[in-house]
Amino acid sequence: MASLLTPRILKRGLQVFGLISVIGVGVLLVYTGAWQSTLDAFTRVKPLWLLVALLLASSDWIGGGIRIWLLTRHVHQPTPFWGMVVAGGLTAWAAYLTPSQAGGGPTMIYTMRRYGVPIPEAMTSTLMSFLTTVIFFAIAGPLAIVFGAGRSLEAHGIGLLNISLYDVFRTSAATFGLIGGVMILALGFPRVTAQLFHAVVGWLGRHRGERMAQRVDGLRAGIDRTHDCVVAYFRTPSGWLQMLLGVLTSGLAHANRLVAGYVVLRALGIQAHFVDVLILQTTISFLLYFAPTPGGAGAAEALSAALMSVYVPRALIPAYTIIWRFMVSYATVILGSFVFYKLLHGRLDEAEESAAAPQIA
Repeated sequence: MASLLTPRILKRGLQVFGLISVIGVGVLLVYTGAWQSTLDAFTRVKPLWLLVALLLASSDWIGGGIRIWLLTRHVHQPTPFWGMVVAGGLTAWAAYLTPSQAGGGPTMIYTMRRYGVPIPEAMTSTLMSFLTTVIFFAIAGPLAIVFGAGRSLEAHGIGLLNISLYDVFRTSAATFGLIGGVMILALGFPRVTAQLFHAVVGWLGRHRGERMAQRVDGLRAGIDRTHDCVVAYFRTPSGWLQMLLGVLTSGLAHANRLVAGYVVLRALGIQAHFVDVLILQTTISFLLYFAPTPGGAGAAEALSAALMSVYVPRALIPAYTIIWRFMVSYATVILGSFVFYKLLHGRLDEAEESAAAPQIA
């Protein structure tokens, strides 16, 4: 896993993220010509809403940490709370520095190991964290549709490639539901899934050389322990309760991405319908999963400026975008970079060594 996510990759991702973000904001300023109005907008930001924005920016850490802690302690009781807060923040940080957020899962596992959580338990908790996120959006999307939210978006006539934004939202909600169904099917039959992994590991041991053959026993033991952890979630009432709590706390973990748009609008003195803005933010977050750049840099600035132009006057688009991106990703990238290099000195292999040493919970 270390070869898939090295400090060099993260450092390069940070550089690319920063460069493209600066270019994206610069393009918006040139395109809108709103240099002076952007400066004026920052001086008129409402302090109370700015404070709310700063609090929401911490949801990657606090909200994500609460969810990871609740899920992990079900299979590893001595899981440290503040260690999981760090895991939550660094997970989001690495996700922002890699395309399609691919670095989040491996970084979560490494950080959890750093705080004494064994690999099988960490891997299971990572899967459950992703599953609860998918379930959260799969439930929230249809509920919004049932209650008629977002239909006013159609009246605005905004869309992508002549497709209504409301249609994009419904498609994203259906996609989350499909992914959730596939994951529940796979994890709901852990024995079959474990047998499949055992078959893959056995094939690797026979065909990938002596070094892999020596690791097969350890991999088999890890698969068996992961199977036991999955069973602990799906076959016990307390496990279902933890999953329910995981789904509920997914709202906290993603609060900045969901509510940031509305908060920034209010900070700039712009009135808007909360639920419609929430749907726009959900749609933007979904589309950014497929952005090829780290953290959707460039794509996020352009997509947000295009879709939020329904509510944001042209002269305020750069100011809105800068504050919004700070809440959603810039703050976590800045703090995460400091924590990563302070905690692990920029070395993922040190996390492995530290995890092998006795930990104080």
